[in-house]
Amino acid sequence: MEFRRRFLEQFQDPAFAALEGELQRVADAAWDAYSHHRKSPKTRKAGPGFADPDYDLAVDWIAAKDAIDRAQERHESSSGPARFLLVSASSRSEHTCPGEMSKSYRLVEIAHQVLASAGNTEVEVLELSRLTAEYGRHIHPCKACFSTAAALCHWPCSCYPNFSLGQTHDWMNEIYPRWVEAHGVMIITPVNWYQVSSPLKLMMDRLVCADGGNPDPTSTQGKKTDIAKGLELKGWDYPKHLAGRQFSVIVHGDAEGAGSVRRSLSDWLRAMDLEPAGAAAEFDRYIGYWKPYATSHEELDQDQAVQDEVRNAAWTLLEAVKAKRDGKLVAAGENLKEPRQK
Repeated sequence: MEFRRRFLEQFQDPAFAALEGELQRVADAAWDAYSHHRKSPKTRKAGPGFADPDYDLAVDWIAAKDAIDRAQERHESSSGPARFLLVSASSRSEHTCPGEMSKSYRLVEIAHQVLASAGNTEVEVLELSRLTAEYGRHIHPCKACFSTAAALCHWPCSCYPNFSLGQTHDWMNEIYPRWVEAHGVMIITPVNWYQVSSPLKLMMDRLVCADGGNPDPTSTQGKKTDIAKGLELKGWDYPKHLAGRQFSVIVHGDAEGAGSVRRSLSDWLRAMDLEPAGAAAEFDRYIGYWKPYATSHEELDQDQAVQDEVRNAAWTLLEAVKAKRDGKLVAAGENLKEPRQK
């Protein structure tokens, strides 16, 4: 059958030949899980604090929610360090077939040095090229639950893992807390065909639940669309789970598209109610404009101006975060209610 063929395709290495009988039995078990739709085979009662305490929630989702809650506590702690998330968005790395680190990674390292050199800061780098270089590392596609009803999109995402479909090893449950705990976020990305990189777009789509997502899956009895639509039509409050964090965006290209990518990223972050750190924290540049790709790193070596612009962006983000935490950063109109909800 087609299911068995697909399942066993992953065991092509001759080392598995001696295990054919065992693999056939594993395939039988996988088919049983698939045919009976056991998406989340391990659950426990939701307990106090949920609309339906007796609802059976996936233990994976509960663990992800607990991690987000702890991250939010770190974010809100006035005595803790200023926390920064640096996103290196290139798919390229020296650990896989391209055989060479990306320029995004090098630019992130420049920003990292600036932020780490300041007092009372904690800096984390999210290297999205790990999707291409590590076994079992995935960001699965968004299933667009939000487009059915806002309340159907759970915060954090409850679509994965889906064990019956083999959609496991989803990285987002580790990534969500990194965004939540951050006071400042910097994204550095190349231009890929007039767009952001594939890993960055996957992460962006899966962050939709941070912008209006439902923090209580029991209120929709899991994924019951009629209940979710009813909740939205009663008046959904579209909670902004990442609101107030400062951001910086740096886009680099070699021929075209850098400006449009930078604007789309900035618009996306603003839509989630993150706040621009300042003019110097957002820019797009061409490195080695229409030059050979083979010499792109040499072009970056020679472009001292773009390196200094990255440093300025990092300093700007740092200043904005510290001013915000000290209560000295005031954005006009920030307390006004948005008349048009999503």
